[in-house]
Amino acid sequence: MIKDNQKLFNRLHLVVDAIVVAISYVLAWFLKFATWFSKIDPAAGSIDNRTYFGVMWFLIPMYVVLYYMFNMYAPKRSTMRRYEIFGIFKANTVGIVLFMVILFMVEKYDVSRTMIISFYIINVILTTLVRMLVRLILQSFRRKGYNLKYVLLVGYSTAAEEYINRINQNPQWGYVIRGILDDTIPRGTLYKGVKVVGSIENLKYILPENKLDEVAITIALKDYDRLASIVDLCEKSGVHTKFIPDYTSLVPSNPYTEDVMGLPVINIRYVPLNNSLNLFAKRTFDIVGSLLGIIVFSPIMLFTAIAVKLSSKGPIIFRQERIGLHNKPFMMFKFRSMEVQSVKDEEHGWTVQNDPRVTKIGKFIRKTSIDELPQLFNVLLGEMSLVGPRPERPQFVDKFKEEIPRYMIKHQVRPGLTGWAQINGLRGDTSIRKRIEYDLYYIENWSFSLDIKIMFLTVFKGFVNKNAY
Repeated sequence: MIKDNQKLFNRLHLVVDAIVVAISYVLAWFLKFATWFSKIDPAAGSIDNRTYFGVMWFLIPMYVVLYYMFNMYAPKRSTMRRYEIFGIFKANTVGIVLFMVILFMVEKYDVSRTMIISFYIINVILTTLVRMLVRLILQSFRRKGYNLKYVLLVGYSTAAEEYINRINQNPQWGYVIRGILDDTIPRGTLYKGVKVVGSIENLKYILPENKLDEVAITIALKDYDRLASIVDLCEKSGVHTKFIPDYTSLVPSNPYTEDVMGLPVINIRYVPLNNSLNLFAKRTFDIVGSLLGIIVFSPIMLFTAIAVKLSSKGPIIFRQERIGLHNKPFMMFKFRSMEVQSVKDEEHGWTVQNDPRVTKIGKFIRKTSIDELPQLFNVLLGEMSLVGPRPERPQFVDKFKEEIPRYMIKHQVRPGLTGWAQINGLRGDTSIRKRIEYDLYYIENWSFSLDIKIMFLTVFKGFVNKNAY
């Protein structure tokens, strides 16, 4: 069974990490004292080598314990690489701080600080490279049918289908779903290669056979009164059990939980930008970014303004009411790309392919998103952000909030000049439901790194888009 191999693998992983720490330390010492770099520091030899290498006897165990404390020996089958890399960075940062504090406490003031910093950098890089190599080797084994984990689903629901979808899309995780147990779906029903093999009562006979690595409880929301008995039955067998809730349409993928005197409380919606510090930091970034954008793109905006004026009659800047933060309306700026229309014609709807209302210069500036550049002034005024969900017109907001669940959540943050949906091709005449899914993901998972990623990808994916008519 995989659970026995996991124990052996964790022990081997611990040994590998210890070796990597040792190699990193020796390399740092070598760079400092065994190369021409050592000539830079006349005090380099003030501590003998036995002292330097004697430190390794407590340094290596300390790092292994830190890795364990930062949960770096837990199974990483479905864990994203960036989380593991972030864990390595955190553990090493804490480790180097502790190392320097201990040196200070034992009055070892002459230990080379250059060597300590070198060790920190080398160890982060080597540990990351080794763990990525191990990950690639394990993924290769799993694709070939080794190191697999066998799972049984208890309950047929939307959660079960979503779980099966993700397992099928990621064979490198090494999960094999044996089947589904359910009392209402007929035996033999097939979903993407996974079959309903019996009723939930069959757990009593399947679990004692000890041929499973995991049981995933995926019962429908209406059957939650059975949850306690199913968990009790699974835990008595000793099989690892996990619960996949059938309310993902209500609760986000990264829920915000609270502990109220031992009572776990799940907040239905966690918006990182509700935090005052995050909000202040993002607004500061928007002000600086919009000012730089206005300066950098001013030549392009000047030429575009002249081209729009010469191409057709009407104003250079098109102002249109949109709904922004906290459902407040504002006037969004764009370079005019269409013939001047009446208010009634303007409410006709989205621009579609080969729309006769679009001017010749309008086709180009819409395709390249140059028509959106005046929105940098909306950002500077605080009506928009550089990154966020795209704002809609009032009539569409009134329509979509009745038709699309959770649509209005997008108004909990400032609308953006570009966004997660846009860099994934969801702009113009595309699925509004899919667009909202991406917008909600951004709102619930906001971070500066995500903003920077979106702005970077906008250069390659967002400016020129086949769906921008």
